[in-house]
Amino acid sequence: MKIKTKARDTLILLTGLVLGVSLAVERTVFAEQATATLPLNELRAFSEVFSQIKKNYVEEVTDKELLNSAIKGMVSSLDPHSSYLLPEAHSDLQVSTSGQFGGLGIEVGMEDGFVKVISPIDDTPAERAGMKAGDLIIRIDGTAVQGMTLNDAVKIMRGKVGTEIVLTVVRKGEDKALTITIIRDIIKIRSVKSRMLDDGFGYVRISQFQVRTGDNLEDAIEKLEAEFAGKKLNGLVLDLRNNPGGVLSAAVTVSDAFLTEGLIVYTDGRIDDSSIKFRADAEDIMDGAPIVVLVNSGSASASEIVAGALQDHKRAVIMGSRTFGKGSVQTIMPMGEGAALKLTTARYFTPAGRSIQAEGIKPDIELGDLKLEKPEEDAKSHRVSEKDLSGHIDKGDKDEDAKKRDKLITDEMKGDDKGDDSAVDSKDKSSAEEEDKGKDLAQKDFALFEALNLLKGLHLLYSAR
Repeated sequence: MKIKTKARDTLILLTGLVLGVSLAVERTVFAEQATATLPLNELRAFSEVFSQIKKNYVEEVTDKELLNSAIKGMVSSLDPHSSYLLPEAHSDLQVSTSGQFGGLGIEVGMEDGFVKVISPIDDTPAERAGMKAGDLIIRIDGTAVQGMTLNDAVKIMRGKVGTEIVLTVVRKGEDKALTITIIRDIIKIRSVKSRMLDDGFGYVRISQFQVRTGDNLEDAIEKLEAEFAGKKLNGLVLDLRNNPGGVLSAAVTVSDAFLTEGLIVYTDGRIDDSSIKFRADAEDIMDGAPIVVLVNSGSASASEIVAGALQDHKRAVIMGSRTFGKGSVQTIMPMGEGAALKLTTARYFTPAGRSIQAEGIKPDIELGDLKLEKPEEDAKSHRVSEKDLSGHIDKGDKDEDAKKRDKLITDEMKGDDKGDDSAVDSKDKSSAEEEDKGKDLAQKDFALFEALNLLKGLHLLYSAR
């Protein structure tokens, strides 16, 4: 599936800064020489402050340190996603789409001076340690985060594979801060996973949008169809929960896989080159079969592009909770000596012209963060029933002779047709197994359980057309 884009040598980013996985890179760009009138009065004030620091600050500071810090402050004050990248950070950024790197495995941004977890990445140390979307990291190994830049915080969190890091986290719904210990590791991201949920109903999980995610999606669906005796699937659950985003082209390819025509997404900014439109080709890999897309507050950027496109084209039902709302595009502009400027240059919009920025995608069917749990045995033991009441009436059992007589009558009426009983028992057993399977899914992942039930209903409607 090929993507048509305007010929422009640029690099577009859709995610925030990732600890262990850098921002997704598409192409390269060189900063154009722009001429602008210099604000002389403000520069005079800058020069005076610079001179006072050089002369009077308690410790000696190099010119390079001061100027780099000044640039960082200027850029980071624009928005949470723009930043000035020194050579090391720029180098880390460029390895983002390899699918293997060292770190914790979390996508992070800044909020009110703290590091906010946008999403933990599947099968990574951060996810296994219990980090959740929305967590605010207030301390790193005991050091307060407030006052740090995002890049500085990320640099501290990076480290040698196998070493330990302790994060102090504030989480919504918790009365006190949590202390979470994570062991750094090599992060190997498998961006697409799939399995059959039920006969003909497939499940595909995309954990991050990488360069080959579109191809991997098509491979996954082909394997599911092979498992379904080579037939087209009855329906698909596409899971984008806690997917922090990634490469724009991958989001376009995934959307295009299910659409036959029309706009997928477009970007718009102050300059002409920031306006790009992406359109769908004429092939739907699912042949119109129903799709349910699962999202949550950890679904950001490229995930929101896919959800928004499929929602606007009424190609899928979006289920879950409102998404993160990261609807801006960052362009990387290489600067001198290996540094780079990561600058927000555009916003992206869904086919219907909706801006996702700070709004997110509102699901068609909203589900809270629900979890089914089996009742505890202790709770059962404390329940009060009729038999516990003092002076309760006896249940009035029949005497033994009456029980024997009733049993003889029942046996006589049943007859000796044991073959039919065996068939009924077999059906009952099969039905019970299916029921247990459904209960297990509901307890493990209630949102997925609901998505599957909805998908089955949509399939009946689709088949009746």
